[in-house]
Amino acid sequence: MDRHSTLILSILLNALTTTFFSPVYAGTFDREFDITWGGGRGKVLNNGELLTLSLDRASGSGFQSKKESLFGKIDMQIKLVPGNSAGTVTTYYLKSKGDTWDEIDFEFLGNLTGDPYVMHTNVYTQGKGDREQQFHLWFDPTADFHTYSVLWNHHHIVFLVDGIPIRQFKNLEHRRIPYPKMQPMRLYSSLWNADQWATRGGLVKTDWSKAPFTASYRNFRADACVSYTGKPSCPAGSPRWLSHRFDLTAENNMRVVQRKFMVYNYCTDSKRFPQGFPKECGIH
Repeated sequence: MDRHSTLILSILLNALTTTFFSPVYAGTFDREFDITWGGGRGKVLNNGELLTLSLDRASGSGFQSKKESLFGKIDMQIKLVPGNSAGTVTTYYLKSKGDTWDEIDFEFLGNLTGDPYVMHTNVYTQGKGDREQQFHLWFDPTADFHTYSVLWNHHHIVFLVDGIPIRQFKNLEHRRIPYPKMQPMRLYSSLWNADQWATRGGLVKTDWSKAPFTASYRNFRADACVSYTGKPSCPAGSPRWLSHRFDLTAENNMRVVQRKFMVYNYCTDSKRFPQGFPKECGIH
């Protein structure tokens, strides 16, 4: 076992000892989601246990959840497009409605065979994003399914991969930094062509001879405050994710992962922010 594998195994074992999230709804894809575009390129299979999205030269495809949530712990297992996926983007995100929307993003930017995917993350508040952090993964995300999760409560938003926190966006409203807390969000996912920018800034184009490109989804789980007519209904009792905060060990483990696998951080991009970094970048 190499050093990276040993490191991640250690962090994962620690994460598992403190994991306490149980799903409130984990229905089949045909019951929990609508395929919203793609002209038949999105398919629900295996009695609703598997969903696939496909992309060809004519169109990509996408789906969205039937329910909206205001805070929750959302898990989805995804197997990304294998082989030469350059130019393709697989998205998985929470988003509210309107012109001043909130959004919590995972995007997976394809690459040439043998080169790593770039996992792109972002947080939008009141229609403003520009908070990108990007990572390489410590495994091949096309060889098997892996779990990508969002924990969202009043205190922070946490991005997790296989139960390992990789990013945190804190609620810093006391420092006049907007935080998503008022707008229910729906879960979306899509597979589409973005070869004008997705791979090496658009230098590598989609190889349509490899189409159709396919991403697969299974084991959706959500422990969330589901929004009905704008009013959230939270799980019975007091779910522990609702009050979850990082302790020092969890913060340190996340920083170890970031030092090893983060490849872009908006908070260190001085060329992009010559007048000074966003306010949250200087707060720890």
